Formats: sequence, structure tokens, C-alpha cells
Amino acid sequence: MTSLDRIGVQAEPLYGNVTPILYEVAHALDRLLEQAEPTIIDLASLPFAPGELSQLEGVLGTGEIAAELDALGASHIRETAFPGVWWLEHHNTAGEVVGRYLEITRTPQILMSQDADISAGRARLVDQLEGESPDSTNGAGTSAQT
Repeated sequence: MTSLDRIGVQAEPLYGNVTPILYEVAHALDRLLEQAEPTIIDLASLPFAPGELSQLEGVLGTGEIAAELDALGASHIRETAFPGVWWLEHHNTAGEVVGRYLEITRTPQILMSQDADISAGRARLVDQLEGESPDSTNGAGTSAQT
């Protein structure tokens, strides 16, 4: 059984760069499972012949999870049909693709909350809570008594 068999790639003829990339994805999944090591493959840096990128995308398919971010342009993140393999595309404000990646990981880095953002969010929450009087919660607030 080859690595491609393990991730369920069917035996259809694949174009030049598609097969090596799929093998790299299979090996990256092994590293993720065995060593918890994520891998990022920069698809924009690879030389694709006409039709290869769309074939790769077709072979990887679409999974159950998708997310969209809007920060200096749209970013589309979707799980492929293979759990742990994520297709990410980043666009500028003009809608042009400025980055395209396969991220082999449990959760894409871009979706993880950063410590600075968590800290800022906590500060906003505390400010909001301290700005409310007990009567302004309309019964929706809770209090702890000891």
C-alpha cells in the first residue's frame, strides 16, 4: 500500500506536479500523527502546468469545515476531504490571490487566537463588566455568592 492509497487517492492519471505534492501531503500527515509536526506547502511557489492546480484541488476535494476572514482582503480556509489537510487562499483588497497554501495541521494557524488578541478581548470584557451597574443587566447577569 502506498502513501497515496492510505489517503484515498484514486488511480486516475495525475499531471506532473500533482503526484509529488500528494506524496508530500501523505508524508506530512504521517509527521502530524507521529510527531505532532505541522507542515505548510506554499502552492504559489510551485511551478504548475496548466490544469495541475485545479486537478490537485479536485483530488483533495472539500471537507466539512470552511472559514472566511476579512483582514486587508479575504482569506478562505477550508478543510479538504482529508481531515488535517487545509486549503488556504489569501486575497488582497483587489481580490487577487496573494497566497495559496496547503496546511497540514489539526487547526490552521490563522484561525488560532493569538495571546495579544485574547488579552485585548479580556480587557474589553472586563471594561464592559465594570461599566455595568447591577440594575443594568435586566436580570440577564449572574452573581456568585460565597
